[in-house]
Amino acid sequence: MQCHNFNKDWTFEKADQADRLKAFYGNSNAVAVTLPHDAMIREKRDKDCPSGAQSGFYPGGVYTYEKKFMAQNEWKKQDVFLEFEGIYGIARVWINGSLAAVNRNGYMGFSVDLKPWISYEHENIIRIDVDNSKQPNSRWYSGSGIYRDVNLWTGKDVYISHDKLRITTLSVNDDMAVIEVCAQLKNIIGHGLEAECLIEIKKDGQKTASDTQRVVFRSEQMQTVRVQIPIEHPKKWSPKQPALYECHITTKFDDKICDEAVSNFGIRVLALDPVCGLQINGETVKLRGTCIHHDNGVIGAETFKEAEWYRCKRLKEAGFNAIRSAHHPMSRAMLDACDHIGMLVMDELTDMWDKEKNTYDFSDIFEDEYNQWINHMVEKDYNHPSVIIYSVGNEIQEAGTKQGAWINRMLCNKFHELDNTRYTTNALNGLNCAGRRLGFIMRDVAEKFGMDSHGSGSGGGSNALNSFMSLMSGEKGEFFAKHPLVSEALEECSQSCDITGLNYLSGRYELEHELHPAKTVLGTETYPADIENLWKLVETYPHVIGDFTWTGYDYIGEAGVGIFHYDGNANFTSIYPERLGYIGDIDLIGNRRPISYFREIVYGLTDKPYIAVERLEHAGQTADKTAWMFKDNISSWTWKGFEGTTANVDVYSSGDEVELFLNDKSLGRKPAGRENHFTASYEVPYEPGTLKAVAYQKDRKLGEYELSTAKSVTKLKVCRVTENERNIAYIKIWLVDDNGTINSQEAEKRLLHASVVGNGVLEGFGTANPSSEEDYFSDSVTTFDGSALAAVRWKDVKSKEPAVLKVWTDDGCQVMNSVYFKHEHRSFNEIT
Repeated sequence: MQCHNFNKDWTFEKADQADRLKAFYGNSNAVAVTLPHDAMIREKRDKDCPSGAQSGFYPGGVYTYEKKFMAQNEWKKQDVFLEFEGIYGIARVWINGSLAAVNRNGYMGFSVDLKPWISYEHENIIRIDVDNSKQPNSRWYSGSGIYRDVNLWTGKDVYISHDKLRITTLSVNDDMAVIEVCAQLKNIIGHGLEAECLIEIKKDGQKTASDTQRVVFRSEQMQTVRVQIPIEHPKKWSPKQPALYECHITTKFDDKICDEAVSNFGIRVLALDPVCGLQINGETVKLRGTCIHHDNGVIGAETFKEAEWYRCKRLKEAGFNAIRSAHHPMSRAMLDACDHIGMLVMDELTDMWDKEKNTYDFSDIFEDEYNQWINHMVEKDYNHPSVIIYSVGNEIQEAGTKQGAWINRMLCNKFHELDNTRYTTNALNGLNCAGRRLGFIMRDVAEKFGMDSHGSGSGGGSNALNSFMSLMSGEKGEFFAKHPLVSEALEECSQSCDITGLNYLSGRYELEHELHPAKTVLGTETYPADIENLWKLVETYPHVIGDFTWTGYDYIGEAGVGIFHYDGNANFTSIYPERLGYIGDIDLIGNRRPISYFREIVYGLTDKPYIAVERLEHAGQTADKTAWMFKDNISSWTWKGFEGTTANVDVYSSGDEVELFLNDKSLGRKPAGRENHFTASYEVPYEPGTLKAVAYQKDRKLGEYELSTAKSVTKLKVCRVTENERNIAYIKIWLVDDNGTINSQEAEKRLLHASVVGNGVLEGFGTANPSSEEDYFSDSVTTFDGSALAAVRWKDVKSKEPAVLKVWTDDGCQVMNSVYFKHEHRSFNEIT
């Protein structure tokens, strides 16, 4: 089938919840939009909204989208479908006033057959009613409306059905790979026929193998073509070398081309055992993983290929090689990015089964719809070499029951029925699974350790659960994880999964091997600050195949999980105007935080040391802290006004020793490396200048890292940080001094203003500030830690007219650089 982008020329209107028929009465308040479009990020935040901190205090609503179009005459002899990759909220699709489809799971794509509803004589009207007013539903920021692409698919004569082309690696070695190409073809010509199907395999534009099949059809019949194709001297796909091939399929009838389809794929086979762990093409790979939510920061839930690639690339640069989609299927755009960049994927089905976590979540439709969810997910994922694991659920509350064990096995079997090339897991949480056993377990925990009062989170949903879970860390968590009743609760669900997935239960890793020596274990969700201990377990035990931290990239919603409070407030108490989780290794606009560099050192990926300084504005103060939090530090030696104040300085290093210098004066050598938690700590009275760390291994210099004090802000450094843009570009803005040194001090923050002229609009403008009332869709923002991010979207992707972004401050800071770039016929210019 042929894909046509259907994103342009829509109108959008926020509907009156009291009048559900208003959408049919006209468009007096409608505005023109181009999809994707997130309606929630454009809402005014409300401290009293029902979902509270879970959504970052963004309320839901009722919305309508409308588009008018003329049906093409050739469609009369074609199949025509509309594909919606994502509409968050209960979506009712009306075509010319008739209800054509209803979709209730906002994380699942779906398709609508247009043929029964369209007119060829008159203009057609498609209207989407989206109801996301019933809050709370998701336990994190969901977005609202049509937040992903809409595609029009057309098929004529003999065509290849959408998502029905599958490429499987049957075997591979250095000399030869054998792949199987399986395609579902449909004949709609109206009579029986014999068609030709040409299959070509290409690498970097060059044909490497091919086959031709003659296919006999009866009238209006579907037929499956299945062929094995050998590829000599294959380029194998792996996270280190993500080599991709293209499979081209062409159907012909009477020497006329009917359809053409292309799919990327990678040559790779998977293996799993408790001795060698997870293997890709025979090589053991440990998963350096992170969980991520689906939003794209300052543009909300809007899904653009450029935005997904930016997130994926930043995570890969930070040392991760695996992503877990939390807690819903991953977007097509992110899967594409993972294939090209070399990021492994655990794709997750859902956050709940039959038992609700929030009042209006998807638990009430799970039984009716899980089959179609799994079908859609496997069809979407199948050709992506990055996808290696399907997760059937996250912290499922009924997992410790007999019914939960039955559901778990059924879901795993369904995935294997549709795809026997990948593995299944379930992200099991001991607190959730314990059920009726929890009281007995906590009694034993209290008898051994006592129970403190911390963790009395409010706001329900993720706040309440996370607050309780924060008690289960350290020795207490180890004891809890190994409790016999926890083993009993986890047993049956873990048996039917290929991989035992454990959330915050690292204390069970060794025990699991004793109980189930034939199985592998995966940390499906773990505390970020515990990475040193967690990675040691991964390295020590062959049956432990990796670790997925919560989380690698910051996100909207679950607000305050990682925010440091110095004013007596406690985490998990739904504090307005907090809106970010603020526990990402990478902040909301793509800046790596100190824990990211610490993790990279623990992973063994760099010998270069790193300096982190606890924020001097909070020197001597005590903050509330959760198990997800690391340290309130930053890589900066600019603290004007704090001269003489003692700074707590950490030097992270894999070397056995580090030496710290202040203005070329040695502050002494201290032990570091694994034996000293990869950290050497210093107390340094602040004075401006240069702070330099040198790392050594047996007196051999490994590397060095340097911080310099910035002077007052005089300039703005502006730089495009995305690449290969087709729809949207990210532009990072930093505050710098005359020498170009970034000044991240809070006292030097600036109010930035931005405008876009020409062929572009400002799609988002914001910072990594976790607690702010500023609007991401405003044309001004106050910098945070010395930086901000602008997202500029092209109005017309076919126009040659450039877009010009102007950024300035009230005090007239000079823009120190001008960046011009052009992609194909699209151009963009950043100037003062």
